[in-house]
Amino acid sequence: MERAVLEKNDRLAAFNRGWLAGRDVLALNLVSSPGAGKTTLLERTIRELAGHVAIRVVEGDQETSRDADRIRAAGAEVVQINTGTGCHLDASMVARALRELDPPRRSVVMIENVGNLVCPALFDLGERAKALIASVTEGDDKPIKYPYMFRASEVLVLNKIDLLPHVQFDVDQFLARAREVNPRVRVFQVSATRGDGIADWCGWIREQLTQAG
Repeated sequence: MERAVLEKNDRLAAFNRGWLAGRDVLALNLVSSPGAGKTTLLERTIRELAGHVAIRVVEGDQETSRDADRIRAAGAEVVQINTGTGCHLDASMVARALRELDPPRRSVVMIENVGNLVCPALFDLGERAKALIASVTEGDDKPIKYPYMFRASEVLVLNKIDLLPHVQFDVDQFLARAREVNPRVRVFQVSATRGDGIADWCGWIREQLTQAG
């Protein structure tokens, strides 16, 4: 049953990937545990890239439109997907959202997945890359506790570095564990609230968009 579900999802993800490529649209799948700061990072990214990159957002949550309201206030068009008891987005949900968003050519679609470090790792949505947002408030052992998600992600964004003086978090240990699981992962250290590292993160997005074209 699980294999059949994943195979069906993979076929739909391949369709999404082709649809996006045909429009030169860059899609990124933002994954994290709850509270890591995905929405705050997304708000900051939208504002930093305003006037340079058109951004559309697919917002996934089990309930409410609170995060979608925040994204809309930040200046991006957004489609909300509520999964109810579901713990992740899948390719069919994203396909419907893409048709509704109708992203313009040479734009970026940010897919903010449901906060979960397990299920979203299994489901390809048709994205160019998974970007895993972790935070210094979560503990530096996350890469070895949830290795599949760290292995599945091309990018690792370590958020809330402004809080390092106030928490017990060993950055070197965390990064060593992350690279033990995924030696090729690209790392950004940021503070979405204060702005540290955001220019590098946004620069990477612009590079990826150029490659998508």
